[in-house]
Amino acid sequence: MVTATMSADKSTSSTSQAVAIATTSSSSSTTANSQDESKTTAVAAAATAGLDRTASQQQQKTNNSGAVSKQQPRTQSAANLLVPPTLAFTAQAHPAVLTAPAPQDSPNYLTYKKMEALIGRMQNEENGVPVRTVKTFMTKIPSIFTGTDLITWMMKNMDVDDQEALHVAHLMAAYGYLFPIDDHCLSVKNDNTFYRFQTPYFWPSNCWEPENTDYAVYLWKRTMQHKARLELADYEAEYLARLQKLFSRKWEFIDMQADAQNKADKKRDKLERKVLDSQERAFWDVHRPMPGCVNTTELDIKKVCRSQGRPTSSSGACQHSGPLRKLVNRSVDELRHEIELLKLRLDRRIIKISKVAEALINYSLQYAEYDPFFTVPEATNPWITDSLDFWEQEKAPKDVPLRRVKRWAFSLQELLQDPVGREQFIKFLDKEFSGENLRFWEAVRDLKTLPRRQVEQQVKFIWDEYMADEAPCPVNVDSKSLEITKKNFKERPDQWCYDVAAAHVYHLMKTDSYSRYLRSDMYKDFLNNSKKKASVKGIRSIVSFTGRKDPQAV
Repeated sequence: MVTATMSADKSTSSTSQAVAIATTSSSSSTTANSQDESKTTAVAAAATAGLDRTASQQQQKTNNSGAVSKQQPRTQSAANLLVPPTLAFTAQAHPAVLTAPAPQDSPNYLTYKKMEALIGRMQNEENGVPVRTVKTFMTKIPSIFTGTDLITWMMKNMDVDDQEALHVAHLMAAYGYLFPIDDHCLSVKNDNTFYRFQTPYFWPSNCWEPENTDYAVYLWKRTMQHKARLELADYEAEYLARLQKLFSRKWEFIDMQADAQNKADKKRDKLERKVLDSQERAFWDVHRPMPGCVNTTELDIKKVCRSQGRPTSSSGACQHSGPLRKLVNRSVDELRHEIELLKLRLDRRIIKISKVAEALINYSLQYAEYDPFFTVPEATNPWITDSLDFWEQEKAPKDVPLRRVKRWAFSLQELLQDPVGREQFIKFLDKEFSGENLRFWEAVRDLKTLPRRQVEQQVKFIWDEYMADEAPCPVNVDSKSLEITKKNFKERPDQWCYDVAAAHVYHLMKTDSYSRYLRSDMYKDFLNNSKKKASVKGIRSIVSFTGRKDPQAV
């Protein structure tokens, strides 16, 4: 039987032994590493030994029949919690990282409280889920319950059917409040699979944000124990290989940290060590889920903005510019006034319905020729057939279909979306000595897709190439746009500092260069050549130019 509490003598001895280990590790590390790393190792090993006291405070005694007593939700603040061994690295190296925010600051606070209240009812000694210790041939499996017992209890005490109970249990497992003892996939099945409750210390309401260094220590500690139940899964082994490459310079320190934790774990009771290992594994399954599983630690940006009192736009992004609008504690008169304004806006239309209908009809008629539901395409759709003629036709700029060239005249956007059309347009701009306008606009567009580390360098390149006083390819922008762009370049050189200038350049190309291109001989010649090729193809489909006679006609 697992006892969740430990005696004070055992805690004291474990602490003293861990300090001795830390002293030994510190002295051996002085010759190999710097003095700071030696001190850090000692503190980390001492924090590892502190888990004995942590477990005795948070694990509770089991009765003689093997049932686990009720675990009350914690009332102490997250700042007063002791640090588990896998998080000791971050705790002593970066104290501010593990100063978890108050649970009330989390946008999922109400969800956590509801789940924890339900967990409290499940762990009740008299009316809770039956928790027991199962004896096998050579081992014991402590503090477990089956999925059938869990679903039956929920149907009895929550007034739900089996599918609803299974869905609620699956959500609670995804958040880490209960977990299967031998599977990394946090889900619940209505069968005899064994499950276990998570200790309140690892509940998501504590707002844990563990780092990759903590995960590296945890994975390396498991590889050092050489036990079948602690063997790494395939995705964990791949993750460990990437972490070893990432932290190659500090891996000796991570190895010492994992070794100190491993020695402290060996001093615990065997059954207790099984429970703690499974709970620690479930904690990392929540924060580093296996591929294909839902990551419940990701926060919805809309909920975060609402919890912080920030208004959100229609796209869900927080609006930081301008004064923040009060979303709560508004008077009744203000709300009534806003309702009246909204009603007036509903009564008054910005545009006439007839104009909207006319625009939609014109758009439909214009693109009817390009809709495969109305017009049979020249090449079959490669997504529904095995033919690749459509893609091969797109790669050959010499055989551009006539209706594809006609589509360039719809808008500048249609012209630039076509690779051949974009090539023809840039040739026309180069003839008029304005090709830098399109290149500048494309450079600003591509700037938004670059990694963050390359943004500053590319911003400077665009400025030196197109906007500087002695730029080799200066673009044609007005003085107002130039001043705004220069200010943005000096104050915040990010992906959006050229948006004003790019919008002005695009407007010039749309209203001036694009219209002149459609009237130019270059576009007309390309259009006429496409017409001739289309007519030749039609003739070849009727008349044979091979000069051979049909032998059956003789």
